[in-house]
Amino acid sequence: MPLDRKATPNDLNAFWMPFTANRQFKKNPRMFVAARDMHYTTSDGRQVLDGTAGLWCCNAGHCRPRITAAIQRQAAELDYAPAFQMGHPVAFDLANRLIGIAPRGIEHVFYTNSGSESVETALKLAIAYHRARGEGARTRLIGRERGYHGVNFGGISVGGIVNNRKVFGTLLGGVDHLPHTHLPAVNAFSKGQPENGANLADELERIVALHGAETIAAVIVEPVAGSTGVILPPKGYLEKLRAITRKHGILLIFDEVITGFGRLGAPFAAQYFNVLPDMMTTAKGLTNGVIPMGAVLTTADVHDAFMTGPEHMIELFHGYTYSGNPIASAAGIATLETYREEALFERAAAIAPYWEEALHSLRGLPHVIDIRNMGLIGAVELEPLAGEPTKRAFNAFLAAFDKGILIRTTGDIIAMSPPLIIEKPQIDELIGTLAGVLKTLA
Repeated sequence: MPLDRKATPNDLNAFWMPFTANRQFKKNPRMFVAARDMHYTTSDGRQVLDGTAGLWCCNAGHCRPRITAAIQRQAAELDYAPAFQMGHPVAFDLANRLIGIAPRGIEHVFYTNSGSESVETALKLAIAYHRARGEGARTRLIGRERGYHGVNFGGISVGGIVNNRKVFGTLLGGVDHLPHTHLPAVNAFSKGQPENGANLADELERIVALHGAETIAAVIVEPVAGSTGVILPPKGYLEKLRAITRKHGILLIFDEVITGFGRLGAPFAAQYFNVLPDMMTTAKGLTNGVIPMGAVLTTADVHDAFMTGPEHMIELFHGYTYSGNPIASAAGIATLETYREEALFERAAAIAPYWEEALHSLRGLPHVIDIRNMGLIGAVELEPLAGEPTKRAFNAFLAAFDKGILIRTTGDIIAMSPPLIIEKPQIDELIGTLAGVLKTLA
């Protein structure tokens, strides 16, 4: 049967775009048609400097030859293999390499297809882990206000961004939330970790007292909250969370979908902060954003709790058709090799101080009320337009695109996370162009 050709190739109506003002976009589309290293090419032939690594994911830059070649070879050799009761060597190879760069104590990898699926998997593992150990009453999950953990029901339940939650019903039961750590009154314009707010971790003790430790399965936090506007952990905060969770037998999950794979200058935030969680959720930089893939990394304790009973029985009734997909696995290996051969994690750590100083040079420009940074992440918070929240930052986004830089906005916060290959002149261009945009904002 021939394909239906009624729609023209550039008809924009059919695609319902995610997290997009669809009506505004389709009146004046912004289209990328190619990419290379630090730049996108638009449909009208302009070069746009990528200040966001796509969506926090293209850590090694765009269209890197090693990754492209690995995908091509794998697609020609083994395109798909079932992950249920069968395997293929590439998935095992990637898992070993991931454990090789993970914090000491992390020993196992469970594959997913996205950050959202990684979160769902980690939450299910946490509840099932306690049940396997005879503590089946531990079903409660603790997230954090302003947290982002993907868009599936578990993720938005433990997440704390109101617009991601409010229209989707009652969500999961048995969920509570820690307070966020955004304290502009005492931490504005911090460089790196803020000094104030470690005491907010003590709220977990209040939640434990309220519900009983014996009912709580896990606490999940982003070490650095990205999608809500780059909210940083105060000094000592993550260490306190680890101590309290360990004291009460509660699993600690780090959502490292954004912070993983060099964003802070270390393989994972767990190493950057020297805090070992029980599980880490990953995606994005795992394959440089090229092919969807995620993974949950766990300690041996979590994994081994399931390895009981007859050996022919399935230990965990969970997984995905595309868990450990061969082409995604090949992309993951090539991505890790690119990171290693170009020393991109070390490079990010080395250039982070230059990034910090450039970013904070925006202080004092119109409407800038806070600047935050860590590693190669930065945020510029703007004073909202009276009665029109989000509009000032969105206007900055549109103006920045017109001037040849890609930024991201969340609320009235401009977030940036450039590829780890960024050079100092490109930082100057990105921040200098943004300064020009900010000077013209109403």
